[in-house]
Amino acid sequence: MSTNLSVEDVPFNRFHTLLTVRSVGGLFVDGYVLSIIGVALATLSPQLGLDAFWQGTIAASALLGIFVGGFIGGMLTDRLGRRLLYFVGPAMFVIFSVLQFWVTSGTELFALRFITGIAVGIEYPVATAFLVEFLPKKQRGPCLASLNVLWFAGAACAFVVAEALLHFGGENGWRWTLSSTAVFGALLFLIRIGTPESPRWLLSKGRAEEAERIIRRVYGAHFGLANLKENREGKKLRLNDLLHSGYGKRMAFVAIFWTCSVTPVFAVYAFAPRVLDALHLRGDWASWGSIAITLLFVVGCILAMRQVNTLGRRKLLIRSFLWSGLALLLLGWMNNGPSLLILALFGAYALLIGGAQVLQFVYPNEIFPTEIRAGAVGFTASLSRIGAAAGTWLVPLSLQNAGIEATMYIAAAITFTGLLVSWLMAPETKNLTLNEAASLGEEAPLNPARQPVFFERPSPYK
Repeated sequence: MSTNLSVEDVPFNRFHTLLTVRSVGGLFVDGYVLSIIGVALATLSPQLGLDAFWQGTIAASALLGIFVGGFIGGMLTDRLGRRLLYFVGPAMFVIFSVLQFWVTSGTELFALRFITGIAVGIEYPVATAFLVEFLPKKQRGPCLASLNVLWFAGAACAFVVAEALLHFGGENGWRWTLSSTAVFGALLFLIRIGTPESPRWLLSKGRAEEAERIIRRVYGAHFGLANLKENREGKKLRLNDLLHSGYGKRMAFVAIFWTCSVTPVFAVYAFAPRVLDALHLRGDWASWGSIAITLLFVVGCILAMRQVNTLGRRKLLIRSFLWSGLALLLLGWMNNGPSLLILALFGAYALLIGGAQVLQFVYPNEIFPTEIRAGAVGFTASLSRIGAAAGTWLVPLSLQNAGIEATMYIAAAITFTGLLVSWLMAPETKNLTLNEAASLGEEAPLNPARQPVFFERPSPYK
């Protein structure tokens, strides 16, 4: 028995569900890792004698690690395969989180957080490439968008767990807090056991028989390589092809919009208590406000995830940058307002930036081909972390020297930069197969005919 049905058109099955859980679990841990330091810093800084410079440096250390890990993880994932790298990140989470319990200086903590960031950087390209190469076309956008939902869920969990461990853990509470990531890393490692290699990657390496066996195992005995609809002819692409032809433009678009969407978010997460304190939210207002705002980030991502197919990638991205930027602008202008107003504006930002957040893994996985997909995701993730690390490092210095008003205006300016770049460069890919979305040829334009959208502009990729 045979079928001409593409694997991208099959119904969403149990394998897809399990693979989604395995991949989004990595982003949950990533959100936990990158957010836990923001809560622990206030307690550990006096014990380790950290000044504003070292607080910013340690908060940015994991982001610097992501810069390195994204490059390494992307290249190794394309070279060695998705399955092998799938276990590297979780193993590193366990080892280097446990070691943080015994740190005695800011230098040691910086080094361990940096290596943990490398693990996060490795996780981004492998988890997303693995997922997109198996998913049906209709579920591709929402499932990739769910990665960011779980990132913020991990961040929210970090705030809750950290508050509990700092409260009940005594003078070592911050050590238990930083080491708690090991638990989630171990669980992630265990649930990924049994995951098969990506048949698209195997085919790109000329291993057709192995690819066909996995296709039959996942989709059924009547499926084969003919159902994969993957290009097997023509020039083999390398990562440096990103810098040439249309791929250079795509890399620039993804790197810039990703940077503009994560920089204010990471800065807020790393120093949420200090930012809220500067906005005159203290005590219980600050503690519960941090948790509430984090939960609103989750809600915003969930709402955006539901719109990624209906509203479309381009329109969702443009509107997200526009309205979230206005919320930050108002936070700067009304920084002396009542506590409820400040929380409402912060909550509005958290809800409205969701569109840009969920598209961080959708766009790069759709508009680059299999041979360089993981490398492209890792490369653009790394580039985005330069701005995120710089922004995070500068937050305590900006609050100290420029004040909260100027800090919020800077965050708004970064967000509006993302709006401009998205208006000029964002394509629409929601109705395309992976081959069509990644193609540079005229026969498969990235921006097919569609209804006019707010701030509409023809795609530069046509």
